[in-house]
Amino acid sequence: MAPAAASGGSSLPSGFSVFTTFPDLLFIFEFIFGGLVWILIASSLVPIPLVQGWVMFVSVFCFMATTALLVLYIIGAHGGETSWVTLVFSYVATLLYVVHAVFSLIRWKSS
Repeated sequence: MAPAAASGGSSLPSGFSVFTTFPDLLFIFEFIFGGLVWILIASSLVPIPLVQGWVMFVSVFCFMATTALLVLYIIGAHGGETSWVTLVFSYVATLLYVVHAVFSLIRWKSS
């Protein structure tokens, strides 16, 4: 099956045309609400600060991933193909699994 057929015949936008397609237009709202989440989390008083730290970490990570993806779309790094997004996020997921496994092994060995 050809990549164009798998993606419904459409190609990924580049440049500022990213802001004219519906799914990619959501980047703007992700920036707005991502910033609001940072403000709300940072100004909240929670009984367990560790919980607040993890929520802030996830919020910052997702915001940075969105920013990186938007920049890659705008500069046209994908070359119009859809498979590159799966490849970029596959490496990230694999890296996270490896890091988790290593730290779990270290914790297991120290106990």
